[in-house]
Amino acid sequence: MSALRKKFGDDYQVVTTSSSGSGFNQPPPEKKRKRQRFVDKNGRCNVQHGNLGGETSRYLSDLFTTLVDLKWRWNLFIFILTYTVAWLFMASMWWFIAYIRGDLNKAHNDKYTPCVANVYNFPSAFLFFIETEATIGYGYRYITDKCPEGIILFLFQSILGSIVDAFLIGCMFIKMSQPKKRAETLMFSEHAAISMRDGKLTLMFRVGNLRNSHMVSAQIRCKLLKSRQTPEGEFLPLDQLELDVGFSTGADQLFLVSPLTICHVIDTKSPFYDLSQRSMQTEQFEIVVILEGIVETTGMTCQARTSYTEDEVLWGHRFFPVISLEEGFFKVDYSQFHATFEVPTPPYSVKEQEEALLLSSPLMAPSLCNSGDKNSSLDCLQTLEDNDSTTKLPTKLQKITGRDGLPKKLLRMSSTTSEMTYNFGELPMKLQRISSVPGVSDDKQAGKASKISTEPMSKSVADLPPKLQRLAGGGGGRMDGHLPPKLRKMNSDRFT
Repeated sequence: MSALRKKFGDDYQVVTTSSSGSGFNQPPPEKKRKRQRFVDKNGRCNVQHGNLGGETSRYLSDLFTTLVDLKWRWNLFIFILTYTVAWLFMASMWWFIAYIRGDLNKAHNDKYTPCVANVYNFPSAFLFFIETEATIGYGYRYITDKCPEGIILFLFQSILGSIVDAFLIGCMFIKMSQPKKRAETLMFSEHAAISMRDGKLTLMFRVGNLRNSHMVSAQIRCKLLKSRQTPEGEFLPLDQLELDVGFSTGADQLFLVSPLTICHVIDTKSPFYDLSQRSMQTEQFEIVVILEGIVETTGMTCQARTSYTEDEVLWGHRFFPVISLEEGFFKVDYSQFHATFEVPTPPYSVKEQEEALLLSSPLMAPSLCNSGDKNSSLDCLQTLEDNDSTTKLPTKLQKITGRDGLPKKLLRMSSTTSEMTYNFGELPMKLQRISSVPGVSDDKQAGKASKISTEPMSKSVADLPPKLQRLAGGGGGRMDGHLPPKLRKMNSDRFT
């Protein structure tokens, strides 16, 4: 116990979930009403087929499988009954032939040749059949060549005996070699557990193999049985949903040489996405676990099953480690196979945790604004305005404002010179760069505009770029006559 607390902390407490005890310092669990299960803990399915009507004849069409599926007591009864009836029938046939030929009355006549020597009555005919069928051949009773009907009956007896032996002995052999008993050495934990693993809420249970022989190509599957009602009003009493235990990653293929913990990550695709510790007390479901593999010694496919109801799923528990390293080998302690201990686990569902994280993170505000609620949209806009940070706007909003490509310094100056962009919007790019020099106030811009209107046009032409000076002809007069119509119109609008 001290080693456990040293390894896992003082807050962790070991809980033994086996039927023999309830753990350390744990009160005995309250007795609950036994719930009807679809699959028992031993794997037996609680399903009975009734009102078959005329469909029962289908069982006789596959008589061999029907006999194999019967219980052992019925198999033994049919086995003994079939041989007894066959032996009595064939013994009666031999006695009937002896009776028709009159061999029973002339049995002690040395000059008479009977069909079967030394057959005087029914017991002697029965002994002859057993000696012949079992190929014992004592030599005291034998068929003579004076009885053709006896020869024909002997051939029929051999064929019928071979058929009966092949059918019944084969049925018993298949019954004995069935891998169902191999499933007795495959263990499942008595409880499943839900706790955090790798930062994700995970449903876990444990499987183990008690034999040294391996299960070849072992694969595990999980089904969730839960009643539900469709949007159309149809009620499904036992709807089967698949629980992903690693099918996409190959984790469902097991190398079962030591106990393994099977995990189902609860995410948006999981049926337990909205399952919390509180809602689990009112939910009703059953998790069916199916383990399949090939028996190494016989090559036959074996299947082991079990199930977990909602009261057998422990929230906030983790399985106790059972593997330890010894000198030269790994030791598995199966006494702790079913034991669990408590770990800190949030009592909320994955859906609730994601919603809480979404509301608490400011980086997720744009995603919240995508909702269809008008009130929430207004709140998001108000939040974005309060942040007073244009650079944190989404790309789409930056494109709308037209400031996504400007530096931070120009963004700060744009609050005072935003009106100037409208006046220079139609100018060429070089003129826009000349006219939109940052750091110039409105008063200076107005003075500069009046100064330009009074100065000679030669000075204005001198200030123009070389390309425009060439268009103006390099003269000191007005350049309207040399400019293209579009620039001439833009120039007249600017200086008037």
